[in-house]
Amino acid sequence: MAGGGSEDMQWCFSQVKGAIDDDVAEADIISTVEFNHSGELLATGDRGGRVVIFQQEVENKSVPEYRSEYNVYSTFQSHEPEFDYLKSLEIEEKINKIRWLPQKNASQFLLSTNDKTIKLWKISERDKRPEGYNLKEEDGRYINPGNVTSLRVPVFRPMDLMVEASPRRVFSNAHTYHINSISVNSDHETYLSADDLRVNLWNLEINDRSFNIVDIKPANMEDLTEIITAAEFHPHHCHTLVYSSSKGSIRLCDMRASALCDQHTKLFEEPEDPSNRSFFSEIISSISDVKFSHSGRYLMTRDYLTVKIWDLNMETRPIETYQVHEYLRNKMCSLYENDCLFDKFECCWNGDDSVVMTGSYNNFFRMFDRAQRRDATLEASREHNLPLQLLKPRRVCTGGGGGGGCSKRKKDEISVDSLDFNKKILHTAWHPNDNIIAVATINNLYIFQDKVSDPDSADDLSASDMMCTI
Repeated sequence: MAGGGSEDMQWCFSQVKGAIDDDVAEADIISTVEFNHSGELLATGDRGGRVVIFQQEVENKSVPEYRSEYNVYSTFQSHEPEFDYLKSLEIEEKINKIRWLPQKNASQFLLSTNDKTIKLWKISERDKRPEGYNLKEEDGRYINPGNVTSLRVPVFRPMDLMVEASPRRVFSNAHTYHINSISVNSDHETYLSADDLRVNLWNLEINDRSFNIVDIKPANMEDLTEIITAAEFHPHHCHTLVYSSSKGSIRLCDMRASALCDQHTKLFEEPEDPSNRSFFSEIISSISDVKFSHSGRYLMTRDYLTVKIWDLNMETRPIETYQVHEYLRNKMCSLYENDCLFDKFECCWNGDDSVVMTGSYNNFFRMFDRAQRRDATLEASREHNLPLQLLKPRRVCTGGGGGGGCSKRKKDEISVDSLDFNKKILHTAWHPNDNIIAVATINNLYIFQDKVSDPDSADDLSASDMMCTI
């Protein structure tokens, strides 16, 4: 499994994908990032409805220094803009989520969704083409059967490798509100899709009907107090799922108990600290992402300021809480005015669940080592994009001068007032079996890997330099 803890881990730059341009088109903004189950493929979706798949270089997989090199494997248009004439509503082509299905044959399958429609795509390779048809010319024109005087056996001829993406199923007309999550079940036959008020269960082979398994819509919409923000199936138990809400609660449901899971099995919720109560409390407590650990024992949730780890056996409070950017608590008014307070950050586990990662502002991303209780703030920057260049940890200091500690700040320190809130990392992904990570800035995909130890190098940062005690 990936990585035994970050205490002895250093990260270095591998690649950056996308145009290095300050003038970014809306359609080029990355909206989701996802590794497949082997980590050999990495898919991104953008606001233009495109899916770009990168493939790990086979020749370099056995070379530790270059094992994180990914090149474009396939690009296709997954969704197009649509218009709902009944509701006079435009449906964006933006890809909200991508989820890979476990590979069962030579082809790969993935689910992609925009606000309303989910599609199942088949990604396949073709390196041979048939030749020698009896009733068709090589250019595709048909031959009059009366002119055929002899029969020949068609044969396959080698051709340049072609990667084809073809839609196998289209799952539509099941969501009144915008889809925020899709999750493939461990039975590999079903998956769920969630919008603001409902969670639906689909069979991958049946696209004309789904089963509603969670419905929190009140009879009177004026009584609505919370919405569903994310949902996911348990990685091992096909009957168990969780969904999070805008009130900061997580509900665990068991489909064995009831066909309609409105009555949850467990409720994970932490009482609010009265000392931190403010006008913005409800907004920042909304959970933007929820992820089961690979072992299935723990849950990770991300709200605006924190990452929390929950034990499925303890509902009263999280067993671990990590502050992502606590220094922004005094900036709530300005963050509210520029809508940053509504940003939805994702989070991810490493392969053995020992480290968690999530994004922040100024193109910073945060790592938390659970065993060592250490954390690191790293930056995805165009200025540090030399091959295998080490990422130096960054530190955000508060206050302007004097007692604030920023008047004589070090080179790798930055004042909270200098943070660029237009640069943000919302989407992150961790290779399931290796220490390779992908983080999406606005329109660029950065790929980093852990540094391969070199005993002869005198430039290595010490472990204490890399991680700070939480």
